[in-house]
Amino acid sequence: MKKIIVTVTNDLSTDQRVHKVCTTLHNNGFKILLIGRKFSNSLPLSRDYKTKRISLLFNKGFLFYAEYNLRLFGVLFFKKKDILLSNDLDTLLPNYLLHKIQQTKLVYDSHELFPEIPELINKPSVKKFWNTIEKLILPKIKNNYTVCKSIANYYQDKYNSNFKTILNLPTKKVIEKSEFPFDKKQQKVILYQGAVNIGRGLELMIDTIPYLKNCILVIIGDGDVFLDLKKLVAIKKLEEKVYFLGKIPSQKLHHFTTLADLGISIEEDLGLNYKFALPNKIFDYIQAEIPILVSDLPEMKRIAIDYNVGEVVKSRKPKDLANQIEKLLNKDFSTQLKNAKEELIWEKQEEKLLQIFKN
Repeated sequence: MKKIIVTVTNDLSTDQRVHKVCTTLHNNGFKILLIGRKFSNSLPLSRDYKTKRISLLFNKGFLFYAEYNLRLFGVLFFKKKDILLSNDLDTLLPNYLLHKIQQTKLVYDSHELFPEIPELINKPSVKKFWNTIEKLILPKIKNNYTVCKSIANYYQDKYNSNFKTILNLPTKKVIEKSEFPFDKKQQKVILYQGAVNIGRGLELMIDTIPYLKNCILVIIGDGDVFLDLKKLVAIKKLEEKVYFLGKIPSQKLHHFTTLADLGISIEEDLGLNYKFALPNKIFDYIQAEIPILVSDLPEMKRIAIDYNVGEVVKSRKPKDLANQIEKLLNKDFSTQLKNAKEELIWEKQEEKLLQIFKN
């Protein structure tokens, strides 16, 4: 039984993609150890495979990355393994060094264009550091995969690297409904679920919601601008129109997703990372059989149009957007959603993933 050590920089509890990868590999005869970090508020884990979370003195900035990578190198060095699976650029350096030192096989999963994340827009020196790491290491790795075709093509053009595409699709689910922890008063629910960070279009939706009659906006998730958005809602006196549910464990999340009437993913075009984004929330919406409204960006647009399960934002002016949403909520996408949910599932990605590790 081959042992794979999988590494990330998050606390493991909400990373659906990594959990699906680990579960697939575990179910197909690989021995898995997933390593991440531990926060004071980290949720408990119950997995069929082994996990390890590392406690740190520093939890953000350069000192976090330096401490985590040093500790990760030490942990990996003394663990038995056949394959290292590095997730994203911020875990790649220690994995690559051990790949060279111990001749251990290395696989790399790029969830995004890490040097292009919006948080680095105003940090040119930090961005340069990650670009240097990517340039030095990535072209030397033979076993790569990523979340969408646009990113695969980008790396092919930049480094002549052959990236396979493993879409971040949800597992097939039986639809179950819960109840929101508030009275929605027969109003239509517009749902955003995911990271509550800069550039997600949430400020735009808060400006748009007053123009929508009998509609409320529900935001599920946490992130850098969570408190700022709550203050904005309070200033605009929209507490009866915008609800924040915070972070919800992934195994419970789809119960709430099914209650919505429209799922949104209207990220701004803040560089290549957002331009090529294909958020897993889009596929979660489809699994819950709710139509989607997405940004006019290539990967999101392709899903909405090719599967005819929603629309692309035509204007980012609040009144225009509200008008589009009102019309969209009156359309019937039920047949297309039922068809799409049978195709856009993790089970149809598993064989491609297994071929990478079996070979």
